[in-house]
Amino acid sequence: MRLTITHETRYRYSPSVQTAQHVAHLQPANTPCQKVISHWMRVEPAASLQHNIDAFLNHRAYWALTNPHEGLLVQAHSEVDTSALPATIASQSWESVREHFRYRGGQPGHVHSGLVFGSHHAPVHEAFLTYAQSSFTPGRSLMQAAQELTARMHLDFRYETASTDINTPALEALEDKRGVCQDFAHILLACLRSLGLPARYVSGYLLTQPPPGQPRLVGSDASHAWASVYLPQLAQHACQGWLDLDPTNDRTGLASPGEDYVRLAVGRDFADVSPLRGVLQGGGAHTLEVAVTVAPLGA
Repeated sequence: MRLTITHETRYRYSPSVQTAQHVAHLQPANTPCQKVISHWMRVEPAASLQHNIDAFLNHRAYWALTNPHEGLLVQAHSEVDTSALPATIASQSWESVREHFRYRGGQPGHVHSGLVFGSHHAPVHEAFLTYAQSSFTPGRSLMQAAQELTARMHLDFRYETASTDINTPALEALEDKRGVCQDFAHILLACLRSLGLPARYVSGYLLTQPPPGQPRLVGSDASHAWASVYLPQLAQHACQGWLDLDPTNDRTGLASPGEDYVRLAVGRDFADVSPLRGVLQGGGAHTLEVAVTVAPLGA
């Protein structure tokens, strides 16, 4: 499937910001399930964009604005071919994966060992362990257990727009059983890590279909978030060991939950892969508008 993505972010400042530095994760990655055909990005006020690859192999753009300005416009446009990998079964038990990543003094660590530990938005805590344990019974395969936990979260939690924000702790969202995709991804990460399993946060987009007979509304889509867990048994598979888990929609898949998903970036949690963040000098109150459109090519 070929998808086009337009992501526009606009800030207005009052009073003016004097200087600013910004970082963006807005360029999709080339993965086993997607190929970036084209990508461009522009900002106003105009600035010289620099690009590099971060510690998680994500594309990152950064720039500085050295003159006073009353707003910021960031536009990114991408065209991506997506596909799905053939299904396969991994029988490795979750306990064996936990032992594989257990710390042993004097022994070399695995490249993904850092993803076992809690992070700011996805801490290790007894409450997450308790919620996850009914899915992670003794001897059960990690793949089956993770898929069941994802499905159970989909049933137990209520998606409620604007019920939380990025500062809402994952423990609070777990207790309230409500939130948005970002909360659900953080809760799932915290559950997996509390079991001693390596898991990562995934930011991206999901193609949403309008109701029958209704036109697709430009700018009405939103960024999406999900999680993935590492299966050492599939390290040499095309998925490179990663099983993606989307509790918001109860979708799972190797390297991607499906062809209607586009991956932007991966990290320990949202803080590593925020689409846009910056440090401002001056300014005060500001307003934010975000418009995202995901559509099949030609739609």
